Amino acid sequence: MKTIKEPARDIPVRAEADVLVVGGGPAGIMAAEAAAGDGLRVMLVESRGFLGGNLTIGLPILGFLGRKGNQIIEGSAQRFIDRLRARGAASEHRPCKNHMSLTIIDEEEVKRTALEIMEEKGVEVLFYTFFADAIREGDAVKGVIIESKAGREAILAKTVIDCTGDGDVAFRAGVECCKGDAEGGMQPPTLMFCMKGVDVQRLRDAIVGHPDVYDMDVMPPEQFRTGKFITVGLRTQIRQAQAAGYRIPVARTILITGLADDEIWVNMTRVSGVDSTRPESYTYGEIEGRKQIYEIARYLREFVPGFADARIEKVAPFMGIRESRVIVGRYVLTAEDIIACRRFGDAIAVAGYPVDIHHAKGGDCTMHFCDDSYDIPYRCLLPERVAGLLVAGRCSSMNHEAMASTRVMSTCMALGEAAGRAARLALKAGVQPADLDVEALRAELRATGAYLG
Repeated sequence: MKTIKEPARDIPVRAEADVLVVGGGPAGIMAAEAAAGDGLRVMLVESRGFLGGNLTIGLPILGFLGRKGNQIIEGSAQRFIDRLRARGAASEHRPCKNHMSLTIIDEEEVKRTALEIMEEKGVEVLFYTFFADAIREGDAVKGVIIESKAGREAILAKTVIDCTGDGDVAFRAGVECCKGDAEGGMQPPTLMFCMKGVDVQRLRDAIVGHPDVYDMDVMPPEQFRTGKFITVGLRTQIRQAQAAGYRIPVARTILITGLADDEIWVNMTRVSGVDSTRPESYTYGEIEGRKQIYEIARYLREFVPGFADARIEKVAPFMGIRESRVIVGRYVLTAEDIIACRRFGDAIAVAGYPVDIHHAKGGDCTMHFCDDSYDIPYRCLLPERVAGLLVAGRCSSMNHEAMASTRVMSTCMALGEAAGRAARLALKAGVQPADLDVEALRAELRATGAYLG
Protein backbone atom coordinates (compact mmCIF):
# COMPACT_ATOMS: atom_id res chain seq x y z
CA MET A 1 0.00 0.00 0.00
CA LYS A 2 1.25 3.48 -0.84
CA THR A 3 2.00 5.59 2.24
CA ILE A 4 2.66 9.18 3.22
CA LYS A 5 4.52 10.53 6.24
CA GLU A 6 2.38 12.56 8.63
CA PRO A 7 4.32 15.24 10.52
CA ALA A 8 4.59 14.80 14.28
CA ARG A 9 2.34 17.16 16.20
CA ASP A 10 1.08 17.92 19.68
CA ILE A 11 -2.46 16.66 20.29
CA PRO A 12 -4.62 18.74 22.61
CA VAL A 13 -6.10 16.99 25.62
CA ARG A 14 -9.83 17.62 25.52
CA ALA A 15 -10.55 16.15 28.95
CA GLU A 16 -9.28 13.98 31.79
CA ALA A 17 -11.78 11.49 33.16
CA ASP A 18 -11.81 8.90 35.89
CA VAL A 19 -13.73 6.45 33.70
CA LEU A 20 -14.09 6.72 29.94
CA VAL A 21 -16.62 4.49 28.16
CA VAL A 22 -16.12 4.13 24.41
CA GLY A 23 -19.33 3.16 22.61
CA GLY A 24 -22.90 4.01 23.63
CA GLY A 25 -24.72 0.77 22.79
CA PRO A 26 -26.44 -1.62 25.23
CA ALA A 27 -23.22 -2.37 27.12
CA GLY A 28 -21.94 1.22 27.02
CA ILE A 29 -25.08 2.77 28.47
CA MET A 30 -25.09 0.34 31.37
CA ALA A 31 -21.33 0.74 31.94
CA ALA A 32 -21.49 4.53 32.09
CA GLU A 33 -24.48 4.50 34.43
CA ALA A 34 -22.85 1.95 36.76
CA ALA A 35 -19.48 3.75 36.80
CA ALA A 36 -21.00 7.08 37.80
CA GLY A 37 -21.01 8.04 41.47
CA ASP A 38 -18.56 8.62 44.31
CA GLY A 39 -17.64 11.96 42.75
CA LEU A 40 -16.03 10.36 39.71
CA ARG A 41 -15.88 12.07 36.34
CA VAL A 42 -17.38 9.61 33.84
CA MET A 43 -17.41 10.27 30.10
CA LEU A 44 -19.07 8.40 27.23
CA VAL A 45 -18.03 8.89 23.60
CA GLU A 46 -20.21 7.73 20.70
CA SER A 47 -19.71 8.01 16.95
CA ARG A 48 -23.41 8.46 16.16
CA GLY A 49 -25.78 11.23 17.22
CA PHE A 50 -27.76 9.10 19.68
CA LEU A 51 -27.30 6.43 22.31
CA GLY A 52 -28.63 2.89 22.21
CA GLY A 53 -26.72 1.07 19.50
CA ASN A 54 -28.53 -2.15 18.57
CA LEU A 55 -31.37 -1.20 20.92
CA THR A 56 -32.40 1.31 18.24
CA ILE A 57 -32.54 -0.86 15.10
CA GLY A 58 -35.90 -2.58 15.57
CA LEU A 59 -34.69 -5.72 17.28
CA PRO A 60 -36.45 -7.10 20.35
CA ILE A 61 -34.33 -7.80 23.41
CA LEU A 62 -33.89 -11.55 23.77
CA GLY A 63 -32.89 -13.53 26.83
CA PHE A 64 -34.16 -11.66 29.89
CA LEU A 65 -35.64 -15.02 30.90
CA GLY A 66 -33.80 -18.31 31.17
CA ARG A 67 -34.60 -21.77 29.87
CA LYS A 68 -36.81 -22.50 32.91
CA GLY A 69 -38.78 -19.27 32.55
CA ASN A 70 -37.18 -17.46 35.48
CA GLN A 71 -35.72 -13.98 35.05
CA ILE A 72 -31.92 -14.08 34.87
CA ILE A 73 -31.13 -10.54 33.66
CA GLU A 74 -32.12 -7.93 36.24
CA GLY A 75 -30.35 -4.92 37.78
CA SER A 76 -29.81 -1.85 35.61
CA ALA A 77 -31.07 -3.59 32.48
CA GLN A 78 -34.44 -4.28 34.10
CA ARG A 79 -34.67 -0.75 35.47
CA PHE A 80 -34.11 0.52 31.93
CA ILE A 81 -37.03 -1.61 30.72
CA ASP A 82 -39.16 -0.41 33.64
CA ARG A 83 -38.63 3.19 32.53
CA LEU A 84 -39.61 2.32 28.98
CA ARG A 85 -42.70 0.44 30.14
CA ALA A 86 -43.81 3.44 32.22
CA ARG A 87 -44.04 5.28 28.88
CA GLY A 88 -45.75 2.44 27.05
CA ALA A 89 -42.50 1.89 25.13
CA ALA A 90 -41.72 -1.71 26.07
CA SER A 91 -43.61 -4.98 26.37
CA GLU A 92 -43.42 -7.55 29.12
CA HIS A 93 -40.79 -10.30 28.93
CA ARG A 94 -42.74 -12.87 26.94
CA PRO A 95 -41.44 -16.46 27.09
CA CYS A 96 -40.32 -17.78 23.71
CA LYS A 97 -39.34 -21.38 23.02
CA ASN A 98 -36.49 -20.57 20.63
CA HIS A 99 -35.27 -17.27 22.10
CA MET A 100 -35.94 -17.77 25.82
CA SER A 101 -37.85 -14.49 25.98
CA LEU A 102 -38.92 -11.60 23.81
CA THR A 103 -39.09 -7.96 24.96
CA ILE A 104 -40.36 -5.46 22.37
CA ILE A 105 -39.03 -1.91 22.73
CA ASP A 106 -39.61 1.45 21.05
CA GLU A 107 -36.32 2.44 19.47
CA GLU A 108 -36.91 6.20 19.70
CA GLU A 109 -37.82 6.06 23.38
CA VAL A 110 -34.61 4.10 23.98
CA LYS A 111 -32.60 7.09 22.73
CA ARG A 112 -34.55 9.50 24.95
CA THR A 113 -34.39 7.32 28.06
CA ALA A 114 -30.67 6.60 27.70
CA LEU A 115 -29.87 10.31 27.51
CA GLU A 116 -32.06 11.04 30.52
CA ILE A 117 -30.15 8.48 32.58
CA MET A 118 -26.80 9.93 31.51
CA GLU A 119 -27.95 13.42 32.55
CA GLU A 120 -29.28 12.17 35.88
CA LYS A 121 -26.02 10.36 36.65
CA GLY A 122 -23.83 13.25 35.54
CA VAL A 123 -22.20 11.29 32.71
CA GLU A 124 -20.63 13.59 30.10
CA VAL A 125 -21.70 12.42 26.63
CA LEU A 126 -19.80 13.33 23.48
CA PHE A 127 -21.50 12.51 20.16
CA TYR A 128 -20.07 12.48 16.62
CA THR A 129 -16.72 11.41 18.03
CA PHE A 130 -14.71 8.53 16.58
CA PHE A 131 -12.23 6.47 18.56
CA ALA A 132 -8.93 6.58 16.65
CA ASP A 133 -6.26 5.05 18.87
CA ALA A 134 -5.41 3.94 22.38
CA ILE A 135 -2.92 5.79 24.56
CA ARG A 136 -0.72 3.20 26.21
CA GLU A 137 2.17 3.69 28.63
CA GLY A 138 4.00 0.48 29.40
CA ASP A 139 1.37 -2.17 30.07
CA ALA A 140 -1.44 0.29 30.91
CA VAL A 141 -4.03 2.13 28.85
CA LYS A 142 -4.05 5.79 29.85
CA GLY A 143 -6.74 7.15 27.53
CA VAL A 144 -7.71 7.37 23.88
CA ILE A 145 -7.20 9.47 20.78
CA ILE A 146 -10.42 10.71 19.20
CA GLU A 147 -11.28 12.27 15.85
CA SER A 148 -14.16 14.68 15.22
CA LYS A 149 -14.97 17.88 13.33
CA ALA A 150 -12.76 19.53 15.97
CA GLY A 151 -9.79 17.48 14.75
CA ARG A 152 -7.59 15.02 16.56
CA GLU A 153 -7.71 15.20 20.37
CA ALA A 154 -6.94 13.09 23.42
CA ILE A 155 -9.05 12.07 26.40
CA LEU A 156 -7.01 10.81 29.33
CA ALA A 157 -8.62 8.37 31.73
CA LYS A 158 -7.70 6.29 34.75
CA THR A 159 -9.86 3.44 33.41
CA VAL A 160 -11.21 2.87 29.90
CA ILE A 161 -14.15 0.56 29.17
CA ASP A 162 -14.30 -0.75 25.60
CA CYS A 163 -17.97 -1.09 24.62
CA THR A 164 -17.41 -0.60 20.90
CA GLY A 165 -18.77 -4.04 19.98
CA ASP A 166 -15.75 -4.51 17.72
CA GLY A 167 -13.07 -4.43 20.44
CA ASP A 168 -11.57 -1.31 18.84
CA VAL A 169 -9.86 0.05 21.95
CA ALA A 170 -8.50 -3.32 22.98
CA PHE A 171 -7.19 -4.03 19.47
CA ARG A 172 -5.43 -0.67 19.23
CA ALA A 173 -4.01 -1.18 22.73
CA GLY A 174 -2.32 -4.38 21.59
CA VAL A 175 -4.70 -6.87 23.21
CA GLU A 176 -4.82 -10.19 21.37
CA CYS A 177 -8.10 -10.45 19.44
CA CYS A 178 -9.82 -13.05 17.27
CA LYS A 179 -12.47 -12.88 14.55
CA GLY A 180 -14.80 -15.63 13.38
CA ASP A 181 -14.51 -19.38 13.20
CA ALA A 182 -11.45 -21.46 12.32
CA GLU A 183 -11.68 -20.21 8.74
CA GLY A 184 -12.33 -16.59 9.73
CA GLY A 185 -16.02 -16.83 8.83
CA MET A 186 -18.27 -14.54 10.85
CA GLN A 187 -22.01 -14.54 11.35
CA PRO A 188 -23.56 -12.29 8.69
CA PRO A 189 -25.24 -9.02 9.71
CA THR A 190 -28.83 -7.96 9.11
CA LEU A 191 -30.35 -4.61 8.13
CA MET A 192 -33.71 -4.55 9.91
CA PHE A 193 -36.79 -2.86 8.46
CA CYS A 194 -40.33 -2.19 9.64
CA MET A 195 -43.58 -2.75 7.73
CA LYS A 196 -46.86 -1.11 8.70
CA GLY A 197 -50.37 -1.96 7.54
CA VAL A 198 -49.88 -5.65 8.32
CA ASP A 199 -52.98 -7.66 9.21
CA VAL A 200 -51.27 -9.30 12.17
CA GLN A 201 -54.39 -11.23 13.19
CA ARG A 202 -54.56 -12.84 9.77
CA LEU A 203 -50.91 -13.82 10.04
CA ARG A 204 -51.53 -15.19 13.54
CA ASP A 205 -54.58 -17.23 12.42
CA ALA A 206 -52.73 -18.69 9.44
CA ILE A 207 -49.82 -19.90 11.55
CA VAL A 208 -52.03 -21.39 14.26
CA GLY A 209 -54.75 -22.80 11.97
CA HIS A 210 -52.67 -24.27 9.19
CA PRO A 211 -49.44 -25.74 10.58
CA ASP A 212 -49.35 -28.12 7.61
CA VAL A 213 -49.04 -25.15 5.24
CA TYR A 214 -47.10 -22.59 7.27
CA ASP A 215 -44.27 -24.68 8.65
CA MET A 216 -42.69 -23.15 11.75
CA ASP A 217 -39.37 -24.02 13.37
CA VAL A 218 -40.40 -25.74 16.60
CA MET A 219 -42.73 -22.88 17.52
CA PRO A 220 -45.91 -24.16 19.26
CA PRO A 221 -49.25 -22.66 18.21
CA GLU A 222 -49.84 -21.22 21.70
CA GLN A 223 -46.86 -18.95 21.06
CA PHE A 224 -48.96 -17.03 18.54
CA ARG A 225 -52.48 -17.01 19.98
CA THR A 226 -52.05 -13.79 21.98
CA GLY A 227 -49.46 -11.12 22.64
CA LYS A 228 -46.17 -10.40 20.91
CA PHE A 229 -44.32 -13.06 18.99
CA ILE A 230 -41.47 -13.96 16.65
CA THR A 231 -42.18 -16.17 13.66
CA VAL A 232 -39.30 -18.37 12.58
CA GLY A 233 -39.97 -20.64 9.65
CA LEU A 234 -42.32 -20.50 6.66
CA ARG A 235 -39.57 -22.30 4.75
CA THR A 236 -42.07 -23.60 2.20
CA GLN A 237 -43.10 -20.05 1.32
CA ILE A 238 -39.48 -19.07 0.74
CA ARG A 239 -38.89 -22.09 -1.50
CA GLN A 240 -42.00 -21.21 -3.50
CA ALA A 241 -40.81 -17.63 -3.91
CA GLN A 242 -37.33 -18.72 -4.94
CA ALA A 243 -38.83 -21.09 -7.50
CA ALA A 244 -40.76 -18.10 -8.86
CA GLY A 245 -37.53 -16.14 -9.27
CA TYR A 246 -37.43 -14.15 -6.03
CA ARG A 247 -33.95 -13.60 -4.57
CA ILE A 248 -34.34 -14.35 -0.85
CA PRO A 249 -31.02 -14.54 1.06
CA VAL A 250 -32.27 -16.65 4.00
CA ALA A 251 -33.90 -20.05 4.43
CA ARG A 252 -36.41 -18.90 7.07
CA THR A 253 -38.92 -16.10 7.40
CA ILE A 254 -38.26 -14.18 10.63
CA LEU A 255 -40.95 -11.66 11.61
CA ILE A 256 -41.28 -9.77 14.90
CA THR A 257 -44.40 -7.97 16.09
CA GLY A 258 -43.91 -4.32 17.00
CA LEU A 259 -45.64 -2.29 19.68
CA ALA A 260 -48.29 -1.05 17.21
CA ASP A 261 -51.05 -3.49 16.24
CA ASP A 262 -50.21 -3.39 12.50
CA GLU A 263 -46.43 -3.30 12.81
CA ILE A 264 -43.95 -6.04 11.91
CA TRP A 265 -40.15 -5.81 12.02
CA VAL A 266 -38.46 -8.03 9.46
CA ASN A 267 -35.19 -9.82 10.25
CA MET A 268 -34.41 -11.37 6.85
CA THR A 269 -31.70 -9.41 5.05
CA ARG A 270 -28.36 -11.15 5.17
CA VAL A 271 -25.02 -10.19 3.64
CA SER A 272 -22.36 -12.87 4.00
CA GLY A 273 -18.71 -11.94 4.27
CA VAL A 274 -19.17 -8.53 5.90
CA ASP A 275 -16.41 -7.44 8.28
CA SER A 276 -17.50 -4.41 10.32
CA THR A 277 -13.88 -3.57 11.14
CA ARG A 278 -13.20 -2.77 7.45
CA PRO A 279 -15.11 0.27 6.13
CA GLU A 280 -15.26 -0.95 2.53
CA SER A 281 -16.76 -4.25 3.68
CA TYR A 282 -19.24 -2.60 6.04
CA THR A 283 -20.24 -0.18 3.27
CA TYR A 284 -20.89 -3.07 0.89
CA GLY A 285 -23.06 -4.70 3.54
CA GLU A 286 -25.19 -1.59 4.03
CA ILE A 287 -25.70 -1.14 0.27
CA GLU A 288 -26.50 -4.79 -0.40
CA GLY A 289 -28.74 -5.04 2.67
CA ARG A 290 -30.79 -2.08 1.49
CA LYS A 291 -31.23 -3.70 -1.93
CA GLN A 292 -32.45 -6.90 -0.31
CA ILE A 293 -35.14 -5.10 1.68
CA TYR A 294 -37.33 -4.37 -1.33
CA GLU A 295 -37.18 -7.92 -2.69
CA ILE A 296 -38.04 -9.32 0.76
CA ALA A 297 -40.98 -6.91 1.12
CA ARG A 298 -42.24 -8.03 -2.32
CA TYR A 299 -41.98 -11.66 -1.19
CA LEU A 300 -43.92 -10.97 2.01
CA ARG A 301 -46.76 -9.22 0.16
CA GLU A 302 -47.06 -12.08 -2.29
CA PHE A 303 -46.51 -15.20 -0.18
CA VAL A 304 -47.17 -14.48 3.52
CA PRO A 305 -50.70 -13.96 4.93
CA GLY A 306 -51.47 -10.49 6.26
CA PHE A 307 -48.92 -8.59 4.16
CA ALA A 308 -50.94 -7.88 0.99
CA ASP A 309 -51.45 -4.20 1.86
CA ALA A 310 -48.32 -3.68 3.96
CA ARG A 311 -45.79 -0.95 3.24
CA ILE A 312 -42.21 -0.31 4.28
CA GLU A 313 -42.41 2.22 7.11
CA LYS A 314 -38.76 2.66 8.08
CA VAL A 315 -35.32 1.10 7.83
CA ALA A 316 -32.89 0.75 10.72
CA PRO A 317 -30.20 3.47 10.89
CA PHE A 318 -27.43 0.86 10.52
CA MET A 319 -26.85 -2.87 10.12
CA GLY A 320 -27.00 -5.10 13.15
CA ILE A 321 -23.58 -6.73 13.44
CA ARG A 322 -23.69 -10.20 14.96
CA GLU A 323 -19.97 -10.83 15.12
CA SER A 324 -16.59 -9.18 14.69
CA ARG A 325 -13.58 -9.01 17.01
CA VAL A 326 -13.48 -10.57 20.45
CA ILE A 327 -10.61 -10.23 22.89
CA VAL A 328 -8.56 -13.04 24.33
CA GLY A 329 -9.03 -12.34 28.01
CA ARG A 330 -8.01 -13.96 31.26
CA TYR A 331 -10.73 -16.52 30.60
CA VAL A 332 -12.20 -17.42 27.22
CA LEU A 333 -15.79 -18.60 27.55
CA THR A 334 -16.63 -21.59 25.34
CA ALA A 335 -19.72 -23.26 23.98
CA GLU A 336 -18.88 -26.22 26.21
CA ASP A 337 -19.22 -23.91 29.23
CA ILE A 338 -22.62 -22.81 27.98
CA ILE A 339 -24.02 -26.24 27.12
CA ALA A 340 -22.82 -27.59 30.48
CA CYS A 341 -24.52 -24.67 32.34
CA ARG A 342 -21.13 -24.02 33.99
CA ARG A 343 -20.83 -22.01 37.20
CA PHE A 344 -17.87 -19.79 38.13
CA GLY A 345 -16.74 -18.39 41.47
CA ASP A 346 -16.16 -14.97 39.89
CA ALA A 347 -19.48 -14.84 38.01
CA ILE A 348 -20.69 -11.30 37.31
CA ALA A 349 -23.62 -12.19 35.05
CA VAL A 350 -25.93 -15.09 34.28
CA ALA A 351 -27.18 -15.81 30.76
CA GLY A 352 -29.33 -18.42 29.08
CA TYR A 353 -29.68 -17.60 25.39
CA PRO A 354 -28.80 -20.57 23.16
CA VAL A 355 -25.70 -20.86 21.01
CA ASP A 356 -27.37 -19.35 17.95
CA ILE A 357 -24.98 -19.44 14.99
CA HIS A 358 -26.13 -17.83 11.74
CA HIS A 359 -23.98 -19.62 9.21
CA ALA A 360 -21.22 -17.58 7.60
CA LYS A 361 -22.20 -19.15 4.26
CA GLY A 362 -25.74 -19.93 3.18
CA GLY A 363 -28.95 -18.65 4.72
CA ASP A 364 -29.61 -20.94 7.66
CA CYS A 365 -28.61 -21.13 11.32
CA THR A 366 -27.95 -23.68 14.05
CA MET A 367 -29.10 -23.48 17.69
CA HIS A 368 -27.79 -25.42 20.71
CA PHE A 369 -29.44 -25.06 24.12
CA CYS A 370 -28.33 -25.49 27.70
CA ASP A 371 -30.86 -26.95 30.12
CA ASP A 372 -30.92 -23.94 32.43
CA SER A 373 -28.50 -20.98 32.43
CA TYR A 374 -24.77 -20.38 32.69
CA ASP A 375 -22.37 -17.97 34.39
CA ILE A 376 -20.04 -15.45 32.78
CA PRO A 377 -16.87 -14.89 34.86
CA TYR A 378 -15.36 -11.49 35.56
CA ARG A 379 -12.15 -12.65 33.88
CA CYS A 380 -13.95 -12.44 30.49
CA LEU A 381 -13.92 -8.64 30.86
CA LEU A 382 -10.18 -8.46 31.59
CA PRO A 383 -7.60 -8.44 28.78
CA GLU A 384 -4.40 -10.37 29.27
CA ARG A 385 -1.38 -8.24 30.23
CA VAL A 386 -3.01 -4.83 29.64
CA ALA A 387 -4.04 -2.75 32.66
CA GLY A 388 -6.52 0.11 32.91
CA LEU A 389 -8.93 -1.50 30.45
CA LEU A 390 -12.19 -3.44 30.72
CA VAL A 391 -14.03 -4.89 27.71
CA ALA A 392 -17.81 -5.40 27.84
CA GLY A 393 -20.43 -6.54 25.35
CA ARG A 394 -20.15 -8.88 22.41
CA CYS A 395 -16.38 -8.20 22.13
CA SER A 396 -15.64 -9.65 25.59
CA SER A 397 -13.56 -12.82 25.87
CA MET A 398 -15.62 -15.56 24.19
CA ASN A 399 -14.81 -17.97 21.41
CA HIS A 400 -16.78 -17.98 18.14
CA GLU A 401 -19.43 -20.42 19.33
CA ALA A 402 -19.90 -18.92 22.81
CA MET A 403 -20.24 -15.41 21.41
CA ALA A 404 -23.22 -16.70 19.40
CA SER A 405 -25.00 -16.85 22.76
CA THR A 406 -23.54 -13.89 24.67
CA ARG A 407 -24.04 -11.42 21.78
CA VAL A 408 -27.71 -10.73 22.60
CA MET A 409 -28.51 -7.34 24.10
CA SER A 410 -29.74 -8.44 27.52
CA THR A 411 -26.44 -10.20 28.21
CA CYS A 412 -24.43 -7.27 26.84
CA MET A 413 -26.33 -4.95 29.20
CA ALA A 414 -25.47 -7.16 32.17
CA LEU A 415 -21.79 -7.27 31.18
CA GLY A 416 -21.74 -3.49 30.77
CA GLU A 417 -23.16 -2.96 34.24
CA ALA A 418 -20.56 -5.29 35.73
CA ALA A 419 -17.73 -3.48 33.94
CA GLY A 420 -18.94 -0.06 35.08
CA ARG A 421 -19.28 -1.13 38.70
CA ALA A 422 -15.87 -2.81 38.57
CA ALA A 423 -14.23 0.36 37.23
CA ARG A 424 -15.74 2.50 39.99
CA LEU A 425 -14.95 0.07 42.80
CA ALA A 426 -11.37 -0.41 41.59
CA LEU A 427 -10.76 3.34 41.56
CA LYS A 428 -12.29 3.66 45.01
CA ALA A 429 -10.00 0.89 46.28
CA GLY A 430 -6.96 2.31 44.50
CA VAL A 431 -6.29 -0.86 42.50
CA GLN A 432 -6.37 -1.94 38.87
CA PRO A 433 -9.60 -3.66 37.68
CA ALA A 434 -7.69 -6.95 37.43
CA ASP A 435 -6.78 -6.71 41.13
CA LEU A 436 -10.25 -5.85 42.35
CA ASP A 437 -11.78 -8.00 45.08
CA VAL A 438 -14.31 -9.87 42.97
CA GLU A 439 -16.47 -10.68 45.99
CA ALA A 440 -16.86 -6.93 46.64
CA LEU A 441 -17.99 -6.50 43.02
CA ARG A 442 -20.42 -9.41 43.27
CA ALA A 443 -21.79 -8.04 46.54
CA GLU A 444 -22.47 -4.66 44.95
CA LEU A 445 -24.09 -6.25 41.91
CA ARG A 446 -26.42 -8.22 44.16
CA ALA A 447 -27.13 -5.18 46.35
CA THR A 448 -28.15 -3.17 43.29
CA GLY A 449 -30.48 -5.87 41.95
CA ALA A 450 -28.37 -7.96 39.57
CA TYR A 451 -29.08 -11.68 39.36
CA LEU A 452 -26.07 -13.92 39.96
CA GLY A 453 -27.88 -17.22 40.45
